Amino acid sequence: MEYVKLGNTGLDVSRLCLGCMGFGVAERWIHPWVLDEERSVPLSKKPWS
Repeated sequence: MEYVKLGNTGLDVSRLCLGCMGFGVAERWIHPWVLDEERSVPLSKKPWS
């Protein structure tokens, strides 16, 4: 697993976590742009560039 620094917080987070933070249930999250499971699955199956 590859980790990167989260801004200037000093926290190490996995790239996978950063890449998927926009997936979930919008009603349970603070961002209206969160994608639900149906809309996020096709994106998770795309190859990373």
